[in-house]
This record gives sequence, structure tokens and C-alpha cells, in this order.
Amino acid sequence: MRQAAGVSIATGLYGVSFGALSVVSGLDVLQTVALSVLMFTGGSQFAFIGVLGAAGSPVAAVSTAALLGVRNALYGAVVAPLLEVGGARRWAAAQLTIDESTAVAVAQRSPALSRIGFWATGLGVFVLWNVTTLLGALAGARLGDPTRWGLDAAAAAAFLGLLWPRLASRRAQGVALLAALVALTLTPVVPAGLPVLAAAVVAVLAGWRAPDSAPASEPPG
Repeated sequence: MRQAAGVSIATGLYGVSFGALSVVSGLDVLQTVALSVLMFTGGSQFAFIGVLGAAGSPVAAVSTAALLGVRNALYGAVVAPLLEVGGARRWAAAQLTIDESTAVAVAQRSPALSRIGFWATGLGVFVLWNVTTLLGALAGARLGDPTRWGLDAAAAAAFLGLLWPRLASRRAQGVALLAALVALTLTPVVPAGLPVLAAAVVAVLAGWRAPDSAPASEPPG
């Protein structure tokens, strides 16, 4: 619950930045709020308004956002065995399957704690993200450059806090370093979204070449 609260607050504050930038990029308040409620995946939302703000076409904006959204499908494959939900709860879980909820869920030591972490983080981020999106959209250009307030670094700092305890082994440190180098190398030369996916491929290949034993949070079978 402490991890869920910390990640939710850090990510929720970042919603102010999205709301303000969205209005500055040409969307109105209602459109901005709709993006956060319905799309609800921060990276894709920023990519969408970034393309529109740079005078890109709606098709290009949707394509870029969809490219970043591919990772959410991969997250679904990770958390589905932990949650074991069906019906309406499965739809709710799909909507809340984001970077933050997945990270907190897989960081726990048992399936029961993973479920608590997932729902607490997903709901916490959803509420705070949408509230602060509305506040940022209403503030609009009056806020100025949101990065002056450090809001662009809040979510990254929260992820580092979750990642750090999982880097105890030399192998984990090596995989993380190689993935980071791949992402940094590709960032200046490929479209947004691809560096993150390429970094994920590094981890997948490392696990395929030398698989570890199943983590404690993974249910048997």
C-alpha cells in the first residue's frame, strides 16, 4: 500500500503537466479530460498531443499513440495470471493495466499482495491522474512550462524507486544497463515508443537465453 500510494501521488502530479500541455497543443478541456478517462496511458497521451502540437495529422497522432500502447498488451499477459479475474472485473483490470500498476504488482512477494498492489495502484493513479488532468487543463497556458516544476521527473523517480531493489544480482544489473544503453542510443534516431520496446526486447532475450527460477509472485503452474 505504501508503494501504491507513493507511485499514485508521483504519477498523479504528472497529470497536471499533461492537462496543461494538451490545452496548449490545441485540445479543449473536455477533449483533454476524455483522453485521460478513456485512453488512460500517460505515454500514449503525451505522444498523441505531441504530434498534434507539432502540426501532425490525426492519423500520425493515433499511430504514434498506438505504438506506445503496445506495451500495455504485454503488461496484460504478465498480470492476468496474478489477478485471475473475469467478467466486468476483467474489463476494469484491462483499463487499469498501466506501467505503474504492473510495476507494483510484480514487485510483490505473493499473488495476494500482487493483487492488492495492482488494484490499489491502478485505482489510485486513475483518480489522481484524471483530477490533476482537469486542473492542468483549466490552468492551461497560465501554468507556463510544466517542466519548471519538476513534474516531468516525478514519474521517472517513482519507477527508479521500484526498480532499485530488483537490481541485487549482477545479472539484473547487466541487463538493466544494456537495456538503458539501447534505449539511449535509439532515442535520437527512431520514433517515440521504439526505444522503450527495444529495451524490453533486451530483457526478453536475456531471460530466454538464461531463464531464472520463477519469481515468488508467480502462481504455480
